Amino acid sequence: MTAPIAHFNGELLPIDQVHISPLDRGFIFGDGVYEVIPVYDGAMLRGREHFERLQRSMDEIRLDNPHTVDEWLKISEDLLAHHPGNQSLYIQVTRGVPPKRDHVLPKGLKPTVFLMTYPLASPSREQVENGVKCITSPDFRWEKCNIKSTSLLGNVLARQLSADVGATETILFRDGMLTEASASNVFVVKNATVAAPPRDNLILLGITYDLLVKLANEGALKLEIRPISEAEVRSADEVWLTSSTKEVLAVTTLDGKPVGRGKPGELFKRMHALFQEHKARLLERKKATA
Repeated sequence: MTAPIAHFNGELLPIDQVHISPLDRGFIFGDGVYEVIPVYDGAMLRGREHFERLQRSMDEIRLDNPHTVDEWLKISEDLLAHHPGNQSLYIQVTRGVPPKRDHVLPKGLKPTVFLMTYPLASPSREQVENGVKCITSPDFRWEKCNIKSTSLLGNVLARQLSADVGATETILFRDGMLTEASASNVFVVKNATVAAPPRDNLILLGITYDLLVKLANEGALKLEIRPISEAEVRSADEVWLTSSTKEVLAVTTLDGKPVGRGKPGELFKRMHALFQEHKARLLERKKATA
Protein backbone atom coordinates (compact mmCIF):
# COMPACT_ATOMS: atom_id res chain seq x y z
CA MET A 1 0.00 0.00 0.00
CA THR A 2 1.37 3.42 -0.97
CA ALA A 3 2.13 5.68 1.99
CA PRO A 4 0.17 8.95 2.21
CA ILE A 5 1.93 12.10 1.05
CA ALA A 6 3.03 14.56 3.72
CA HIS A 7 4.71 17.97 3.70
CA PHE A 8 8.01 18.16 5.60
CA ASN A 9 10.19 21.27 5.60
CA GLY A 10 9.19 22.36 2.12
CA GLU A 11 9.01 18.94 0.47
CA LEU A 12 6.12 16.68 -0.46
CA LEU A 13 7.08 13.06 0.19
CA PRO A 14 5.60 9.78 1.44
CA ILE A 15 5.01 10.03 5.17
CA ASP A 16 7.14 6.98 5.87
CA GLN A 17 10.11 8.89 4.45
CA VAL A 18 9.78 11.72 6.97
CA HIS A 19 12.61 11.56 9.50
CA ILE A 20 12.86 13.91 12.48
CA SER A 21 15.92 14.33 14.68
CA PRO A 22 15.58 13.06 18.27
CA LEU A 23 17.02 16.43 19.31
CA ASP A 24 14.07 18.29 17.78
CA ARG A 25 12.60 20.41 20.56
CA GLY A 26 9.14 19.19 19.63
CA PHE A 27 10.27 15.67 20.56
CA ILE A 28 12.35 16.62 23.63
CA PHE A 29 10.15 19.34 25.14
CA GLY A 30 6.86 19.39 23.23
CA ASP A 31 8.11 22.81 22.14
CA GLY A 32 5.76 23.47 19.27
CA VAL A 33 2.26 24.38 18.17
CA TYR A 34 -0.29 22.82 15.85
CA GLU A 35 -3.62 23.17 14.09
CA VAL A 36 -6.24 20.74 12.74
CA ILE A 37 -8.42 21.98 9.90
CA PRO A 38 -11.51 20.09 8.65
CA VAL A 39 -11.60 19.79 4.88
CA TYR A 40 -14.82 18.99 2.99
CA ASP A 41 -14.27 17.82 -0.59
CA GLY A 42 -11.10 19.86 -0.77
CA ALA A 43 -12.55 22.99 0.87
CA MET A 44 -10.94 24.02 4.17
CA LEU A 45 -13.42 25.18 6.80
CA ARG A 46 -12.15 28.58 7.98
CA GLY A 47 -8.60 27.82 6.89
CA ARG A 48 -7.44 31.43 7.17
CA GLU A 49 -8.79 31.67 10.72
CA HIS A 50 -6.90 28.50 11.69
CA PHE A 51 -3.63 29.91 10.40
CA GLU A 52 -4.27 33.21 12.15
CA ARG A 53 -4.68 31.25 15.39
CA LEU A 54 -1.46 29.38 14.59
CA GLN A 55 0.24 32.79 14.47
CA ARG A 56 -1.19 33.70 17.87
CA SER A 57 0.08 30.44 19.36
CA MET A 58 3.53 31.04 17.87
CA ASP A 59 3.59 34.57 19.26
CA GLU A 60 2.76 33.19 22.72
CA ILE A 61 5.74 30.81 22.70
CA ARG A 62 8.10 33.28 20.97
CA LEU A 63 8.48 31.20 17.82
CA ASP A 64 8.99 32.94 14.49
CA ASN A 65 6.44 31.92 11.87
CA PRO A 66 8.23 30.60 8.75
CA HIS A 67 5.26 31.44 6.50
CA THR A 68 2.58 34.04 5.92
CA VAL A 69 -1.07 33.00 6.08
CA ASP A 70 -1.27 33.02 2.29
CA GLU A 71 1.83 30.83 2.05
CA TRP A 72 0.33 28.40 4.55
CA LEU A 73 -2.86 28.22 2.52
CA LYS A 74 -0.87 27.48 -0.67
CA ILE A 75 1.18 24.77 1.07
CA SER A 76 -2.05 23.22 2.35
CA GLU A 77 -3.73 23.29 -1.06
CA ASP A 78 -0.70 21.60 -2.64
CA LEU A 79 -0.85 18.81 -0.07
CA LEU A 80 -4.64 18.44 -0.28
CA ALA A 81 -4.35 17.91 -4.04
CA HIS A 82 -2.93 14.48 -3.14
CA HIS A 83 -5.78 13.69 -0.73
CA PRO A 84 -9.28 14.28 -2.18
CA GLY A 85 -12.50 14.00 -0.22
CA ASN A 86 -13.12 14.82 3.42
CA GLN A 87 -9.87 15.15 5.35
CA SER A 88 -8.40 16.41 8.60
CA LEU A 89 -5.41 18.60 7.77
CA TYR A 90 -2.83 18.52 10.58
CA ILE A 91 -0.17 21.26 10.78
CA GLN A 92 2.69 21.21 13.29
CA VAL A 93 5.56 23.64 13.77
CA THR A 94 8.30 23.04 16.33
CA ARG A 95 11.19 25.26 17.32
CA GLY A 96 13.61 23.02 15.44
CA VAL A 97 16.79 21.07 16.13
CA PRO A 98 19.37 22.61 18.51
CA PRO A 99 22.92 21.28 18.96
CA LYS A 100 22.13 20.13 22.52
CA ARG A 101 19.27 19.70 24.97
CA ASP A 102 18.78 22.89 26.97
CA HIS A 103 15.65 24.43 28.48
CA VAL A 104 16.69 27.94 27.37
CA LEU A 105 15.17 28.98 24.04
CA PRO A 106 17.94 28.73 21.44
CA LYS A 107 18.39 31.50 18.90
CA GLY A 108 18.57 31.15 15.14
CA LEU A 109 16.97 27.72 14.77
CA LYS A 110 15.06 26.82 11.64
CA PRO A 111 11.55 25.66 12.64
CA THR A 112 10.49 22.14 11.75
CA VAL A 113 7.32 22.23 9.61
CA PHE A 114 5.15 19.14 9.15
CA LEU A 115 1.72 18.70 7.56
CA MET A 116 -0.28 15.55 6.98
CA THR A 117 -3.87 14.57 6.29
CA TYR A 118 -6.08 11.71 7.42
CA PRO A 119 -9.76 10.91 6.82
CA LEU A 120 -12.09 13.33 8.59
CA ALA A 121 -14.12 11.61 11.30
CA SER A 122 -17.31 13.67 11.22
CA PRO A 123 -20.09 12.99 13.76
CA SER A 124 -22.27 10.00 12.95
CA ARG A 125 -26.01 10.30 12.38
CA GLU A 126 -26.56 8.43 15.66
CA GLN A 127 -24.45 10.97 17.57
CA VAL A 128 -26.32 13.89 16.02
CA GLU A 129 -29.78 12.41 16.58
CA ASN A 130 -29.23 10.89 20.04
CA GLY A 131 -26.47 13.00 21.52
CA VAL A 132 -23.42 11.76 23.41
CA LYS A 133 -22.49 11.05 26.99
CA CYS A 134 -19.76 12.88 28.88
CA ILE A 135 -18.18 12.87 32.30
CA THR A 136 -16.63 15.70 34.33
CA SER A 137 -13.30 16.28 36.03
CA PRO A 138 -11.35 19.04 37.73
CA ASP A 139 -9.23 20.91 35.19
CA PHE A 140 -5.70 19.91 36.23
CA ARG A 141 -3.93 21.40 33.20
CA TRP A 142 -1.65 24.46 33.04
CA GLU A 143 -2.86 28.06 32.80
CA LYS A 144 -1.94 28.76 29.17
CA CYS A 145 -4.66 26.70 27.53
CA ASN A 146 -5.11 29.45 24.91
CA ILE A 147 -1.93 28.15 23.24
CA LYS A 148 -2.57 25.27 20.85
CA SER A 149 0.55 23.53 22.08
CA THR A 150 1.80 20.09 21.09
CA SER A 151 2.36 19.55 24.84
CA LEU A 152 -0.97 17.79 25.22
CA LEU A 153 -0.37 15.34 28.09
CA GLY A 154 -2.91 17.07 30.35
CA ASN A 155 -5.56 16.87 27.62
CA VAL A 156 -4.63 13.26 26.86
CA LEU A 157 -5.06 12.23 30.49
CA ALA A 158 -8.36 14.11 30.73
CA ARG A 159 -9.67 12.48 27.55
CA GLN A 160 -8.62 9.05 28.79
CA LEU A 161 -10.90 9.46 31.82
CA SER A 162 -13.91 9.53 29.50
CA ALA A 163 -12.52 6.86 27.18
CA ASP A 164 -12.19 4.52 30.16
CA VAL A 165 -15.96 4.63 30.71
CA GLY A 166 -17.04 4.76 27.08
CA ALA A 167 -17.90 8.47 27.09
CA THR A 168 -17.22 10.95 24.31
CA GLU A 169 -15.61 13.73 26.31
CA THR A 170 -14.43 14.95 29.72
CA ILE A 171 -15.88 18.35 30.62
CA LEU A 172 -13.55 20.33 32.88
CA PHE A 173 -14.10 22.69 35.81
CA ARG A 174 -11.54 24.95 37.45
CA ASP A 175 -12.39 26.46 40.84
CA GLY A 176 -16.06 25.64 40.30
CA MET A 177 -16.25 27.23 36.84
CA LEU A 178 -16.55 25.67 33.41
CA THR A 179 -13.47 25.90 31.21
CA GLU A 180 -13.77 23.46 28.28
CA ALA A 181 -13.50 19.75 27.53
CA SER A 182 -10.37 17.73 26.86
CA ALA A 183 -10.56 18.36 23.09
CA SER A 184 -13.67 20.53 22.67
CA ASN A 185 -15.26 23.79 23.66
CA VAL A 186 -18.49 23.65 25.67
CA PHE A 187 -21.70 25.67 25.33
CA VAL A 188 -24.72 25.51 27.64
CA VAL A 189 -28.37 26.47 27.13
CA LYS A 190 -30.78 27.58 29.83
CA ASN A 191 -34.18 29.20 29.28
CA ALA A 192 -33.56 29.59 25.53
CA THR A 193 -30.26 31.45 26.08
CA VAL A 194 -26.96 30.01 24.85
CA ALA A 195 -23.87 30.71 26.96
CA ALA A 196 -20.15 30.11 26.40
CA PRO A 197 -17.13 30.61 28.70
CA PRO A 198 -14.99 33.74 28.29
CA ARG A 199 -12.24 33.95 25.67
CA ASP A 200 -9.34 33.89 28.13
CA ASN A 201 -6.19 31.89 28.87
CA LEU A 202 -8.13 29.02 30.48
CA ILE A 203 -9.61 27.75 27.21
CA LEU A 204 -8.44 27.21 23.68
CA LEU A 205 -10.51 29.64 21.65
CA GLY A 206 -11.91 27.22 19.11
CA ILE A 207 -12.38 28.22 15.50
CA THR A 208 -15.71 26.39 15.70
CA TYR A 209 -16.51 28.29 18.94
CA ASP A 210 -16.12 31.53 17.00
CA LEU A 211 -18.16 30.15 14.10
CA LEU A 212 -21.02 29.19 16.43
CA VAL A 213 -21.03 32.70 17.91
CA LYS A 214 -21.32 34.07 14.37
CA LEU A 215 -24.06 31.58 13.44
CA ALA A 216 -25.98 32.32 16.64
CA ASN A 217 -26.02 36.01 15.75
CA GLU A 218 -27.10 35.27 12.18
CA GLY A 219 -29.79 32.88 13.38
CA ALA A 220 -31.12 35.29 16.01
CA LEU A 221 -30.21 32.98 18.91
CA LYS A 222 -29.67 34.78 22.20
CA LEU A 223 -26.05 34.19 23.24
CA GLU A 224 -23.94 35.32 26.20
CA ILE A 225 -20.18 34.98 26.68
CA ARG A 226 -19.54 34.95 30.42
CA PRO A 227 -18.27 32.80 33.31
CA ILE A 228 -20.40 29.67 33.75
CA SER A 229 -20.54 27.82 37.07
CA GLU A 230 -20.47 24.07 37.45
CA ALA A 231 -23.97 24.26 38.94
CA GLU A 232 -25.22 25.95 35.75
CA VAL A 233 -23.79 23.18 33.62
CA ARG A 234 -25.38 20.47 35.73
CA SER A 235 -28.79 22.18 35.64
CA ALA A 236 -28.64 23.23 31.97
CA ASP A 237 -31.43 22.50 29.51
CA GLU A 238 -28.81 21.67 26.87
CA VAL A 239 -25.03 21.20 26.75
CA TRP A 240 -23.08 21.22 23.48
CA LEU A 241 -19.59 20.17 22.45
CA THR A 242 -17.91 22.00 19.58
CA SER A 243 -14.65 21.37 17.74
CA SER A 244 -13.25 21.18 14.23
CA THR A 245 -13.99 17.46 14.01
CA LYS A 246 -17.06 17.21 16.27
CA GLU A 247 -18.71 20.23 14.60
CA VAL A 248 -21.51 20.67 17.17
CA LEU A 249 -22.85 17.78 19.27
CA ALA A 250 -25.47 17.64 22.01
CA VAL A 251 -24.46 16.17 25.37
CA THR A 252 -27.44 14.16 26.58
CA THR A 253 -25.87 12.37 29.56
CA LEU A 254 -23.44 13.94 32.05
CA ASP A 255 -21.89 11.81 34.78
CA GLY A 256 -24.62 9.24 34.23
CA LYS A 257 -27.49 11.75 34.58
CA PRO A 258 -29.65 13.11 31.74
CA VAL A 259 -29.03 16.64 30.51
CA GLY A 260 -32.40 18.39 30.25
CA ARG A 261 -34.82 15.85 28.84
CA GLY A 262 -32.03 13.47 27.91
CA LYS A 263 -32.16 14.12 24.18
CA PRO A 264 -30.89 16.81 21.81
CA GLY A 265 -32.75 20.05 22.41
CA GLU A 266 -34.46 22.44 20.05
CA LEU A 267 -31.70 25.05 20.10
CA PHE A 268 -29.13 22.37 19.31
CA LYS A 269 -31.22 21.33 16.30
CA ARG A 270 -31.33 24.93 15.11
CA MET A 271 -27.59 25.39 15.56
CA HIS A 272 -26.82 22.08 13.85
CA ALA A 273 -28.94 23.15 10.87
CA LEU A 274 -27.16 26.52 10.72
CA PHE A 275 -23.80 24.74 10.77
CA GLN A 276 -24.78 22.41 7.94
CA GLU A 277 -26.02 25.35 5.89
CA HIS A 278 -22.68 27.06 6.42
CA LYS A 279 -20.85 23.95 5.18
CA ALA A 280 -23.11 23.78 2.12
CA ARG A 281 -22.28 27.41 1.24
CA LEU A 282 -18.59 26.62 1.64
CA LEU A 283 -18.85 23.78 -0.88
CA GLU A 284 -20.84 25.93 -3.29
CA ARG A 285 -18.11 28.59 -3.22
CA LYS A 286 -15.44 25.94 -3.72
CA LYS A 287 -17.23 24.57 -6.79
CA ALA A 288 -17.76 28.06 -8.19
CA THR A 289 -14.02 28.80 -8.05
CA ALA A 290 -12.85 25.36 -9.22
